[in-house]
This record gives sequence, C-alpha cells and structure tokens, in this order.
Amino acid sequence: MFLLLFLSACNKKKTSYEISSPKDSLPIYLTLANDIDLSYELKQENAKKAFSIVINQQNDSLNRVNLFKIANRYYNMSDFKSYNQISKLVLDRSIIAKDSISIAKAYSYLGDYYSSKMVSDSAYRNYFQAQKIYTQINDDLNLAKTLINKATLQFNEGDFFESEIAVFKALEILNREKNVNDKLYDCYNLLGILYNEREEFDKALEYQSKALNALNDKSIPSELQLRAKSLNNIGFIYINKNDYKKAIPYFERGLKENNLYKEKTNLYAMLLDNLGYAKFKSGRVDGLPDDFYRSLRIRDSLGLKMTMIANQIHLSEYYASKKDTIKAIQLAKEALSVSRSSEKLNNTLGALKQIAIVDPKNASIYSREYIQLNDKLLKAERKMGEKFSRIEYETNEIKDENSNLQEKNKTLVYVFSICTLLGLFFYVYKTQQAKNRELLFKQQQQIANEDIYNLMISQQNEIELTRIKEKKRVAQELHDGVLGRMFGIRISLDGLDKVDEAEASSKRKKYLTELKNIEQDIREISHDLNREKSELINNFVLILNKLFENQINTFSSKLITNFDTEIKWELISNIVKINLYRIIQEGLQNCNKYAKADIIKVEFKNENDHLVLKIEDDGIGFNTKRTKNGIGLHNIEYRAAECKGTVTIKSAKGEGTTLIVKIPIDPNNNLHNNDI
Repeated sequence: MFLLLFLSACNKKKTSYEISSPKDSLPIYLTLANDIDLSYELKQENAKKAFSIVINQQNDSLNRVNLFKIANRYYNMSDFKSYNQISKLVLDRSIIAKDSISIAKAYSYLGDYYSSKMVSDSAYRNYFQAQKIYTQINDDLNLAKTLINKATLQFNEGDFFESEIAVFKALEILNREKNVNDKLYDCYNLLGILYNEREEFDKALEYQSKALNALNDKSIPSELQLRAKSLNNIGFIYINKNDYKKAIPYFERGLKENNLYKEKTNLYAMLLDNLGYAKFKSGRVDGLPDDFYRSLRIRDSLGLKMTMIANQIHLSEYYASKKDTIKAIQLAKEALSVSRSSEKLNNTLGALKQIAIVDPKNASIYSREYIQLNDKLLKAERKMGEKFSRIEYETNEIKDENSNLQEKNKTLVYVFSICTLLGLFFYVYKTQQAKNRELLFKQQQQIANEDIYNLMISQQNEIELTRIKEKKRVAQELHDGVLGRMFGIRISLDGLDKVDEAEASSKRKKYLTELKNIEQDIREISHDLNREKSELINNFVLILNKLFENQINTFSSKLITNFDTEIKWELISNIVKINLYRIIQEGLQNCNKYAKADIIKVEFKNENDHLVLKIEDDGIGFNTKRTKNGIGLHNIEYRAAECKGTVTIKSAKGEGTTLIVKIPIDPNNNLHNNDI
C-alpha cells in the first residue's frame, strides 16, 4: 500500500519510471494505464508495456484475467480498436483452454465493442453467445449483466417489447442476489426510459424513483454521476408530460451534483439544455437563451455533433417565439444539416418537424421528407427486430446441427460421410432456393408499397391542380359573367327614375327575369363546387380500393369490403388516414402470411363519433393469451395510439381472427390538414 502511494506521489513530479522486475511492474502499469490524472499518451504507453509482458506469458487463468484488465484500460481510454483486438485474443485463448467463464466474458466484451460502433447485429450476436454460456454454467450475476446489455441494445434499435422482456428477466435474477444495487439501478433506469418512450409516464416515474432509491447504496461510485443521470431522466419525463414547471427542479438538482462538470461534462450539457427548454416552455426567461448557448458550446468543444441538434432545435423554437423568423430558420437548417450526417433517423425527424413549423412556405417539402423518413425508420426497426430473432434462431440451429454431427461422426464417419455431404449440398441448395423466393417476394411487395405511396402523392397533386383550375374558372365566370350582368341590371334600374311609370313597370319585369337567370347560374356554380368537394373526400376511399384491388389480384382469399355511408371523411385528418391505410396494409399482410383464410372482411363504421375499422378472417386463428405479439401487431397498436385510438384482437385456434381499431373523430383535427 505504501509503495503505491509513493509511486502516485512521484507521478506528479516525473512521467517515466524505472522498474527492474517485469513481474512486479505489471500491476503498476495496469494502475497507471487507468489513472485519470495522466495524459492519454502516458496511459497508452503504460497499457502497451503491460500488454508486452502479458502476451508472452503462458495461457493460464491468470494470463486471461490480465488480458481482460488491459482490454478494460483501452475501453476506458476509448481506444476501441485495441480493445477489440485484445478481446478477440483472449477469446481465442479461452476457447483453446476450454474456459467457459472467460469465453462468455470475451463475448460480452466484443458485444460492448460492436455496440459502441453501432454495429447492432454483431453486438447482439456476441451478447447472445455470452448469455447462452452464462445460462449453462449457472453464473446468474453475469447472466443478468448480459441481459441488461442486450436489453439496452434492443431499446436503442426500437425493439421495445423484447427489451422490456430482457430487463424483467434480469430483475428476476438480481432480486435473488445481494449487493447488486448498481445493476438494479441499470434495470430500473432502463425501464423508466422505455416507458417514457411508450408514453406510459406513471410507470416511467415509478421506475425512475426506484432507480434513485437504489443509489442510496454508498458503495456505488459517486463519480459515475448516476443520481444526476436519473434526475435528468425524471425531468425529461415531465417535459414529455408537458408539465414543465415540475421538470425544472429536477434539472436544477442534477446540475448541483458534486463534480458533475468535471466527471460527466456531456451530462452537464444535457441538463443545462433541458433546463433551458423547460424554462422556455413554462414562460420563464431567466438564463435564456444563455443556457442553450452554454450547452451548445460545451457539446461543440467535446465534438458531440449529434447532441448539438437538440440545442439548435430548442434555440430555433426560442427565436420563433420571439418572432425572429430568420434566426429560427437558420438554426433549424443547421440542425437538419448535421442530422443528415447521422445514422439515427430520429435526429433528422426532429429537425424536419421544427423547420416545417418555422418555414411554412416550404413546409410541404419537409413534410413529405418527414413521412418518407418515418416509414424508413419503422421498416428499419422492424428489420432489426427480425434480425435479432433470426440471430437467436440461427445460433441455436447451428449448435443443434453441430451436436448431431458430432454424435454421428463417432460411429458412422466413414460409412455415411458421402451421404452426409450430398444431403448437406441438397439442403443448402433447397434452402437457398427458398430464401431467394422469399427475397424476391419481399422485393416485389416493397415495390408495390412504394408504387401505392407514389400513387397517393401523384393523385394528391393532380387533385390540387384540378382545384386550382376550377377556382380560377369559377372566379372568371363570376367576374366576367355574373358580376357583369348584375352591374348592367343595376345601371338599368338606376335609369328607371327618368322614365314614366308605365314604361318603367314593363322594364322592371324584364330585369327581374334577368335576375332569376343570374340566380340559376350562381346555383349551378355552387353545385360544381360541391361536386369538387365530394371528389376530394372520396379520394381516400379510391386509394383504399386500389389496395383492395391489388389484394384480390394477388391472393386467392375472397375479400369483402364495406364502407359506412355515414362516415364524414372530410372530418378525418391526414394523419389518421395515413395510419388507417398502414393498419389495413399490415392487417391484410398478417392474413396473407399466417391466417390461411378463405374469406377476409374489411369494414368501416361510424359509431358514436368514433371511426371503427374491423378486419375479420375465417382462418386458423391463434391463442391470444399464449402467443406473444409480433412486430406487425405492435406497429398496429402504435399507429392506433398515435390517433388516440384503441386496438382489440379477438381470436382462438380454428375460429379465425378479428381486429377492431376504434378511433375518435374530432372535427378540430382537420383544421390544418388537406384531404388526401
């Protein structure tokens, strides 16, 4: 202990050390490589010295422990390239030594590496490998840690349902363990963030409160600044609830945490930005816009370009409220420009939403891009969720195949080797054929969806052009025809005062007849305008009929559709119509893929100021209590929730399936939308 203290004191006076014994120097190199008071170059130098000692040692358990320590030092220095290389090295050595604990740990380290590089499928594959081994060797604590890492990855990729399941599995394990408050904090914090994303705010606050309580454990290092992190998350929940006054104290408490600026500068900048936004939305002006600019400068100095987007959007909102439109547009454009260089589409969606508000002249352009990116994001989230499931399936399948092959090779390696090769070749050939057919089908389906979307846009443009032409024609008829004739009659009526009564009476009858003709012309113009409105309203129904026609032409099942004539489509907003279209598309796709139905019914009804969509089939059905919802059904529930609606699924094996979506009709929803 005295030696370490002495060396630490010497560190402040000189930057190199003379150590005679390599064996004795390894702990010192490891300590210095992790010393936050040393420069990056010195930490790198000490990590390399430690590695030069360990690499030549015998491949035993101590050697692998030291390799993990060195990898950890590189991770703390954000030298992910070296971290990856050493993690792969220790994995190879662990496999040679058949050390299951080290193999699982190495997979977990590699999962962290790919997660930091945002290569989600590789990260998930390594976490899943670690999870399997920890399960086999009954290492519950490390299993829980791995489940938390996997859940975090799934959350970041938008797979909220599976992320929630993984967190609760980790909690089930941790509740049987002792002294695990740091991991309990990770679980509660992640659940709080997850429920906040799903707008279940009461649950989000409940779990963030549990996370704060877990931090009462004094053994959790204060330099991690977890309390400030949770206070920020609670404040953000209140922002999402539009309760800005309640959010402010949490951000202020977070900023007062000891050494926050030094230990977690990026978190300090986030709290400062969120505090400024909560003040702005609650009507307070103290510290504004300085809070935004201070946060922006800190993030810029740290090179955190993506987090600067939030500052720029908030500043754009602030200047828009001050009627400084030029500055508001400039900041929104800067945010959009930076966000487009990011792989996270959510950043671009937020910037597009803000610039559409402050730049109404070009709002239609930004709105179209927003819709396209939103669809792309949903597809990417679904694809990643499916990829995660496929990784688990393929990993288990490979394991089972290897086990079977090993058993067969013990007794029949010579007799059946040729048959096995032929069978494997045939299997691969058939599997590849099936995959090619599936890929071709998906490509055709994607092209069809894009054609439908393009058709919707083109129809909308054509209708808008028709409306403009019709308005011009009506204006011309009113000006050149009706107004001209009325002006002539008015002049003639003025002249009646200058003629005798007998002659004036006959002329008055003639002018009354002309006025009746003008009245009839105005009535015909009014009827033309009503017909135009009816055509616009029915446009959404025509688009749906195109979808139904494609369904009938592509699949053998009979499709029956019914539209309630009482539905007032002009009261339905664009957002609701787009979501309804996607829900019907998803519902039909589920019927085609899983139901094996002979008859599919799609029905729209108007019930007590609610628009009710019912999709019913006579297929094989499923047990709604035992079968977990797939990504498709989650998307339907999400789209219905966006419209403040509800989803009900009724099904049983052999009794078909009924999907009912109920959406309230609010006339005010359509005040700022044009019909499709």
